[in-house]
Amino acid sequence: MARNADGVGCSSSSSRSTKKWKYHVFLSFRGEDTRKNFTDHLYAALIRKGLKTFRDDEELERGQSIQPRLLQAIEESRSAIVVLSPNYASSTWCLDELQKIIHLKEESSLQVFPIFYGVDPSDVKKQKGSFAEAFKNHEESSTQDKMKVQGWRDALKQVATISGWDSRNR
Repeated sequence: MARNADGVGCSSSSSRSTKKWKYHVFLSFRGEDTRKNFTDHLYAALIRKGLKTFRDDEELERGQSIQPRLLQAIEESRSAIVVLSPNYASSTWCLDELQKIIHLKEESSLQVFPIFYGVDPSDVKKQKGSFAEAFKNHEESSTQDKMKVQGWRDALKQVATISGWDSRNR
């Protein structure tokens, strides 16, 4: 068995498993909910542990197109931590990130770790509470097509079925 750059055993026949990752962790979060508190502390803890972590405000270069760079960073990451907070689903950026994360989880070896920050995991899965309100707004928006919105709904349902952490249970 061959070992990749991180010392993890891998089969030489799988190009995905021998890929050299640029990031250990991609952080997906709604800035207005968590940037100045929970996510800042989480990011600092990951860095202290020696984990190369992508966080949009730290890694994006000024003048760089944001969305393509975010999606590329997800592809270059070994894992993703998704911080699901009350306003997460109101952000089309967050939902696009989540959809990409779930796609890569299903198609490759991307590990996904959800954190339910101030939200009930069943509200995420069933899209109740603030998630219902966010989707009502997305569906009423003339700029969102129904297929895209359904893809976001499906991604939220998927992430809610992954064992994660609920901040309400500290």
